Amino acid sequence: MAMTPSGRAPWWSWAWPLMAWVVLLLGAVVGAHGVLAALAGAALIATVFAAVYHAEIVAHRVGEPFGTIVLAVAVTVIEVALIVSLMLAPSLDKSGLARDTVFAAVMIVCNGVVGLCLLAGGARHREQGFQVAGASAALAVLAALTVLSLVLPGYTTSAPGPFFSTSQMVFAGIASLVLYVSFIFVQTVRHRDYFLPLEGAAADEHAAPPSNRAAWTSLGLLLVCLVAVVALAKSLTPMLDAGVAWLQAPKAASGVVIATLVLLPEGLSALKAARANRLQTSLNLALGSALATIGLTIPAVVAVSLWLHQPLELGLGPKEQLLLALTLFIGVITLGTGRTTVLQGVVHLAIFATFMFLSVVP
Repeated sequence: MAMTPSGRAPWWSWAWPLMAWVVLLLGAVVGAHGVLAALAGAALIATVFAAVYHAEIVAHRVGEPFGTIVLAVAVTVIEVALIVSLMLAPSLDKSGLARDTVFAAVMIVCNGVVGLCLLAGGARHREQGFQVAGASAALAVLAALTVLSLVLPGYTTSAPGPFFSTSQMVFAGIASLVLYVSFIFVQTVRHRDYFLPLEGAAADEHAAPPSNRAAWTSLGLLLVCLVAVVALAKSLTPMLDAGVAWLQAPKAASGVVIATLVLLPEGLSALKAARANRLQTSLNLALGSALATIGLTIPAVVAVSLWLHQPLELGLGPKEQLLLALTLFIGVITLGTGRTTVLQGVVHLAIFATFMFLSVVP
């Protein structure tokens, strides 16, 4: 997603948010029913793409690695809005929705997005390099976040089943936030060079960073998009529930849909960077979004759960724990050498295909 040759933003980057607000106004007047509900769902998807586009413009202006943080925070705001909106829906039990969405996001990023990037980059450039120190730091934090937030609840005894007690939820939320903030400090201040492209890697394909005026305009439109997404999120609830029921899929499929919707624009950006031989930027985008998904989403949904007195089921089942362990183990191996080929991409995509298949046929 880039600016037009004239330096202006594409028409859809402002038209889609405008459409979203028109739909919101119509819904407030006549109510979101029938065709208007479907239109609201389409406007939501389009506005997510517009939001990520404007986040990319701001990210390009501030440069790496700060730019990937802007993208990660924007994506997390969208994800939390969708999760909270569905958690408040009265139709079905949504206590495990946050867990299912976060787990799906980790699997999609670490296997689907990373696998596609390694496969596409390797097919086009044979072999690509990246900073091992940066990838290792991200994987270490990711392993800690996933185990403490999604695995540990199944082994504690203060609350029955895969639930944390109130004090344990608060502790898990604080621990997740501390780990993520610590990673951001290392990425942007202490060891910033770990996350910069290797010497000799392809330069950013954009001709030049956007002007200050373009960056500020995109920042304003980004905020407009995010508010519209938050307001439209409730329109997804009946459509998603009806779709899952029609497919007779497990409840966890709702989390897969939300994670896919939120991560699709950023995943396309990561894939584009890998094809342009900018694997470091691609991994920064992918792993950064996975870390933000847990490090920022878990504290947010914990706070909402405590505020609204909603049950929050965080513990994964045995099958999901096995897939998570395999993902982290393979990630350490494939990203532990600093060089990648198509083989690593195929391995990650095989795990991703398994996850998607078992999400529908458990």
